[in-house]
Amino acid sequence: MPASVWGRRIAGVLLIIGGILGFLPVLGFWMIPLGLIFLSVDSKFIRRRRRTLEVKLGRWWKNRKST
Repeated sequence: MPASVWGRRIAGVLLIIGGILGFLPVLGFWMIPLGLIFLSVDSKFIRRRRRTLEVKLGRWWKNRKST
């Protein structure tokens, strides 16, 4: 992960753009979440959404394993 704010933002945006083109052989849809993680380091809005999703997925996983 780049140390500079602009490096993270550029890398995040490029990963999301590459993920949108995931139907191509070299690129993949896995790049979209990775780009959002890069952007969430500096963005309050995206970080809040990521944390909410992590909590929901954690609860779902815990409930799934207990049944």
